[in-house]
Amino acid sequence: MFSKYKKTGGVAASKPAKDSATVTPISALKPPVVPVAASMRKASQPAAAAPVDKEVKRKQRMGEIKLELHRALLDNLNLAALEHATEQDLRQEINAIASEILAEKSIVLGREDRLQLNSELYDEVTGLGPLETLLKDESVNDILVNGPQQIFVERAGKLQLTDVTFKDEKHLLRIIDKIVSAVGRRVDESNPYVDARLSDGSRFNAMVPPVAVDGSLVSIRKFKKDKLGIDDLVQFGAFTEEMAAYLQAAVATRLNIIVSGGTGSGKTTTLNALSSFIDNAERILTIEDTAELQLQQTHVGRMESRPPNVEGKGEVSPRDCLKNALRMRPDRIIVGETRGEEVIDMLQAMNTGHDGSMTTIHANSARDGVSRLENMIAMAGIEMPLKAVRSQISSAVNLIVQASRLQDGSRRMTSITEITGMEGDVISMQEIFRYQRVGLTPDNKIIGHFTATGVRSHYAERFRMWGYDLPSSIYEPIAAQ
Repeated sequence: MFSKYKKTGGVAASKPAKDSATVTPISALKPPVVPVAASMRKASQPAAAAPVDKEVKRKQRMGEIKLELHRALLDNLNLAALEHATEQDLRQEINAIASEILAEKSIVLGREDRLQLNSELYDEVTGLGPLETLLKDESVNDILVNGPQQIFVERAGKLQLTDVTFKDEKHLLRIIDKIVSAVGRRVDESNPYVDARLSDGSRFNAMVPPVAVDGSLVSIRKFKKDKLGIDDLVQFGAFTEEMAAYLQAAVATRLNIIVSGGTGSGKTTTLNALSSFIDNAERILTIEDTAELQLQQTHVGRMESRPPNVEGKGEVSPRDCLKNALRMRPDRIIVGETRGEEVIDMLQAMNTGHDGSMTTIHANSARDGVSRLENMIAMAGIEMPLKAVRSQISSAVNLIVQASRLQDGSRRMTSITEITGMEGDVISMQEIFRYQRVGLTPDNKIIGHFTATGVRSHYAERFRMWGYDLPSSIYEPIAAQ
């Protein structure tokens, strides 16, 4: 035949049709013609329903053909040889095998349908099937799969339902297994959820039946190839130039910073942007569950925690990584997210000579962030008086940056708050900048502006000693315009 990648001596993927000379146009892609009498009986139905029904049936039939051809390709292709094949050669090979099988099955497709089918088959063999189109779409930030027939995407902070679907639950499970097996993890009934990353760095999470009731649940947080810097975030309206100048001084003078916020509020993006202010001569160690940080410094050591294997052994927790990082002579430690007992080691690192360390936590405000730290210490099983816990937090953490995703989908740095010490049993805090909401436009866009609170920074003298003498004008409140 054509193929240098075709299996030799393999079993044919499908039996030839009994009469291969008779080629039937793909009427199978069209719904059967309804008799006149039947159409008269259904005259009461809306006229617009027929084209929609026709398109649905066409998509279903195309899905069946694609599934059948994919099975045939797996039977025919020498998968071991494909590792060294170029994209052009592989596409030609898939096109040739698909054409032969379509001819054997007496199916004729139009040019557009054939091109689309060949492209989808290529994605099935080498990529992630229906998800490939969404992964290549630069406007998509998140991909959320609720079972095989319902796939949502987030664009510009808003969720939208797509027309992309999987054939069935087995098809979806096969794609999930393909993703997790590539990074040495597994997901099945005994281990029904998994956290992994795609080859491009996108964060992947899946939960399968029986825990997922209506079909497997998948969420993909897409990895941005172009890292957003401080200037980009200022241009997008995430914060102001005055706030950027303040944050540059805070990072450069090695204040310990926590970025807090909800899911999808931009915590990791903010942490990436803040890290751009770190001097290139410093040694940085990063610790994450799933590697997402994109630091541009020369001296960066990246660590990733690992779940237990099938036998329940081999787990490497974030706390294990953090303990080991302290022995690796870091100047700064950046923890992608603090959510458990590693908070103890993180606070100790901040208190014992690793100034300038950073992390993120889930919280709705700066005060809530401090409460979360207290709760995590309590959940770690450390029995300490509450005053001692708060004293540890107040001496370790200098700055809390609050990131929020607002109701119109926009992301803003809604608050920058300093921790200044203890007053009795209470941690004292002062807000330096905030986002002031004013109202809402008719199309539900939030009206607001950033303003300083009028409070001078507690660390102003530290900034001046390090060469960052910020003008007092950046602390002056801005009236609403």
